[in-house]
Amino acid sequence: MALTRHEVREAEFLLIYEKMFRDETVAELVTQHETDYEYKCDEEIEKTAEEVVSKAEELDGIIAQFSTKRAVSRIPKVNLAILRLAVFEILYRGETVPRNAAVNEAVCLAKTYAQEADVKFVNGVLGSFTRSLEK
Repeated sequence: MALTRHEVREAEFLLIYEKMFRDETVAELVTQHETDYEYKCDEEIEKTAEEVVSKAEELDGIIAQFSTKRAVSRIPKVNLAILRLAVFEILYRGETVPRNAAVNEAVCLAKTYAQEADVKFVNGVLGSFTRSLEK
């Protein structure tokens, strides 16, 4: 059975978030998940997580521009992982992932994994970022 787009984004987010705490490669994390948790990741999920991790510095620079109240180093890691994935999708998957879909999914992930105040923060950063692209 194929994963929904939301399930794919959630799996990508979880790998990106876990990678922030671990030294293993994304591929090693995927293998570990498959054996320890019977959690399946397809090639798209693994590839996206690897790309986001490899572009973290660039993505953080963009997030820093639009996070007016918090330095990137002070953003909770769960929020940072959500923001990195959303900014990546908007920049590099814009032809296949509409901006509003990336923002909506990020807000949904924040509602599930972050604190209530963080939902507004994630939405605000991404809203400012997407508006800047429209200019």
